[in-house]
Amino acid sequence: MTSSATVQPLFRPFTLGNLTLSNRIVMAPMTRGMSPNGVPGPDVAAYYRRRAENSVGLIVTEGTVVNHADASNQESVPFFYGEEALKGWANVVSEVHAAGGKIIPQIWHMGTRGQVNDYTESDISEIVDAFAQAAGEAKRIGFDGIEIHGAHGYLIDQFFWEKTNERTDRYGGSLIARTRFAEEVVRACRRAVGPDFTIVLRISQWKGTDYTAKLAKTPEELKQFLEPLVDAGVDIFHCSTRRFWDPEFDGSDLNFAGWVKQITGKPTITVGSVGLDGDFTTLFTEGKGAGNASIEGLVQKLENGEFDLVAIGRALLADPAWAGKIRDGNLDELVPFTPEALQTLS
Repeated sequence: MTSSATVQPLFRPFTLGNLTLSNRIVMAPMTRGMSPNGVPGPDVAAYYRRRAENSVGLIVTEGTVVNHADASNQESVPFFYGEEALKGWANVVSEVHAAGGKIIPQIWHMGTRGQVNDYTESDISEIVDAFAQAAGEAKRIGFDGIEIHGAHGYLIDQFFWEKTNERTDRYGGSLIARTRFAEEVVRACRRAVGPDFTIVLRISQWKGTDYTAKLAKTPEELKQFLEPLVDAGVDIFHCSTRRFWDPEFDGSDLNFAGWVKQITGKPTITVGSVGLDGDFTTLFTEGKGAGNASIEGLVQKLENGEFDLVAIGRALLADPAWAGKIRDGNLDELVPFTPEALQTLS
């Protein structure tokens, strides 16, 4: 049976520059759509504060859209611009900090519904400026860093992906050229916040319509993809996969976060089915699971330095106290995730 001692490496401090976290647990960004007119209210602030009060080391907010006409196509998704929305986010920051937590916003452009070819270079410049404006506002109102959403088929990822980027100018063509938009976004954000403010970039290989897709098919291609982003100023890569235990390339047990860290030397966040209900809960309570799919496998990968931080999604959405319960061995008190949890800000 897995003991609380087994998971203690998850609760060791982490420091990168000016960012110090009490442990390695990250709340993954999860869209909630409960900010009417784009403004996060006191209920949103209380929602994030509960996670900070219950031992989450770093909170990454739900995606927050930048100030661009095409940035959002969903109702009640929070804005990261405008006086009222930023005032709401300042209150979120205040509540999380009062509880001893750290928090960064995920800044986001949902993207075009087709290809990115229709954007002019003037459009691109406007969007880059919108990301930089959001980054500057995040620092101004007291956030501990930012996460740029470059994954899951949204705008930045649409530029990365050859099937949605058929541009023939400097933003399209080779894998390296397709990173140029993201590189410009990161550089602009870095200029807006200075050298000591943490910038996280979330990336993914898989797509919502194709879980086996790979943007970079080999470690060599992944290196080509990552190097311009490192040079632009990314501090941490948040490496999205469906299952943290899946090897990213044949011939190695390293997962996506492991490969990104090995190639770049930058800290990475792993994510993917950590702490889900049912089958995964038994990995904690009964020690079940094969190899790296077990909680022991997760902790061993962390101990081996494969990655630095572990993001928890739906398990933390269902149970604000998930991290503390895992730390203290109170596994019988875990609240399993159910779809009903998506309907509330518990």
